[in-house]
Amino acid sequence: MGSEDAVEPVRAAVDAVYRTDSRRVLATLIRLLGDFDLAEEAMHDAFTAAVEQWPRDGVPANPRAWLVSTGRFKSISAMRKRARFDASLSEIAERLEAAARESGGHDEESVDDDRLRLIFTCCHPALTPDAQIALTLREVCGLTTEEIAHAFFTSPSTVAQRIVRAKAKIRDAGIPYQVPALGELAERLDSVLHVVYLVFNEGYFASSGESLTRHDLSAEAIRLGRLLIELLPEPEGVGLLALMLLHESRRAARTSPTGELILLADQDRSLWSRDQIAEGSMLVERALAMRRLGPYTLQAAIAAVHAEAPAAAATDWAQIVALYDILVRADPAPVVELNRAAAVAMRDGPLAGLTIIDAILARGVLADYLHAHSARADLCRRLGRLDEARASYTRALGLTRQEPERRFLERRLREIDQK
Repeated sequence: MGSEDAVEPVRAAVDAVYRTDSRRVLATLIRLLGDFDLAEEAMHDAFTAAVEQWPRDGVPANPRAWLVSTGRFKSISAMRKRARFDASLSEIAERLEAAARESGGHDEESVDDDRLRLIFTCCHPALTPDAQIALTLREVCGLTTEEIAHAFFTSPSTVAQRIVRAKAKIRDAGIPYQVPALGELAERLDSVLHVVYLVFNEGYFASSGESLTRHDLSAEAIRLGRLLIELLPEPEGVGLLALMLLHESRRAARTSPTGELILLADQDRSLWSRDQIAEGSMLVERALAMRRLGPYTLQAAIAAVHAEAPAAAATDWAQIVALYDILVRADPAPVVELNRAAAVAMRDGPLAGLTIIDAILARGVLADYLHAHSARADLCRRLGRLDEARASYTRALGLTRQEPERRFLERRLREIDQK
């Protein structure tokens, strides 16, 4: 085997560690270095060193610990070099070096909590809500500015500006990198839960790309959800974890072996994870028993009704609509109204649902939301209004950035054209 052949498996190992652990490495480096930009530079230096050294020395037993240690000391070394031109950096380098000697090694338990510390830092009330979410999705989860912009219905340049301003605010205001004290925790939780929910959504239904889902993101959101309810077992935290588990239980059934999108009504329910359904349903009961119904708990209760149905035809749509009626009052968002309309269509027929969707679209709030147009297209198709269905499917197709969804909409259009 040639030397290049020997190097390739190690490069693949570096790539794999980057995919699974780069955000954990970054979170720990932010804690150790106390600066977002220094930590990002240190992380990239560490992975560059791994590409150079691991083929020669072998992959370390604990790659994440190696990367954190390498990144930290490369950053200190770079700071010492720059200190010749900026004396203030010398003091910072000495402080970091002393902290490194004091720690004496790599605290794995501390590393496991670093992303939780980071998410609370990113969600500090000194930052605007939009900045909190953008910074967390970028730094904790590694989404690109383009992916975040798609989730925000805004431009990548706007997202980039929010992130830059948020980092500057954290640095200039001396916002601590820590989980807040119990007295401050409750008020910070809403922002954190919203961020975790957005992370899960990006993993459960990727905003763009070749794959419908991104398991790394949804798994990370669930892990963060578990940490949050251990820290603060509030009803909405419990409800959000239940919601994520119940949705995640369907992952294996949501795409065909060739990666095609399969709608809920057509999924093979034997592929649903019974363990995740059992845990999610138990958490729904726990959240409901706390007697403070919030949007996540209500959405989880809706997901539990779907999970209980042995077949799509056995779904209790009356109960789902009743839960949506409560949810719309708790969270009167247009997307919630749209989801309620789809449930009404299943309970009362497609015309009833279409009437509600047309009223929502007439307000202009979901004009660029592809699921509003695809839902409208489906109801028109079921009513035999094929020209309207074609127009709405075409509108949805123009809005999607995801390949499985694109193929699904194109297939629907071909079916209409063949009628």
